[in-house]
Amino acid sequence: MAQDQIRYEVLVQDALRNVIHKVLTDVAEAGLPGEHHFFITFFTNASGVQISPKLKERYPEQMTIVLQHQFWDLHVENDYFEVTLSFGDIPEKLVIPFTAVQVFYDPVVAFEAAFDIPAGIKSNEQVNETIIADNPASQLIRKTGESTQFADSLATQADSDKPLADVVSLDAFRKNK
Repeated sequence: MAQDQIRYEVLVQDALRNVIHKVLTDVAEAGLPGEHHFFITFFTNASGVQISPKLKERYPEQMTIVLQHQFWDLHVENDYFEVTLSFGDIPEKLVIPFTAVQVFYDPVVAFEAAFDIPAGIKSNEQVNETIIADNPASQLIRKTGESTQFADSLATQADSDKPLADVVSLDAFRKNK
């Protein structure tokens, strides 16, 4: 088998990060359009992530946030975004590099972008249950390895006529070496 010297997988992941960058930039300038909202899972121990010690203790490996009704001061730079969310009625500013994002999901249109685990980040194979901020749409999210189950959101969506997300893993295109 020929070696991929072009690094297509890296190019695709960079392109998806650029999509997220563009979407968040538009939201920072004009607000969320229609019913769109985002579930963003990121590695809390990735380089450049800035969260309070309290949140770091509560979410030592990964955390999922929802950008929907209650978020403030969304600011997007080339390599990261920052946003303020409320946790237990306490505002917390988070700084999240795009390289720390593991999953970006917009349930309104069933768009999901999932990324490889960056070098130096440990994958948590156990179930982590996370309740997301003080957002009225807070959902219980279970993370198991690389599969994401948005318990309440997807159950509601499954009962509707909207399609669930079609997720294509880059592993499906890899050939065994």
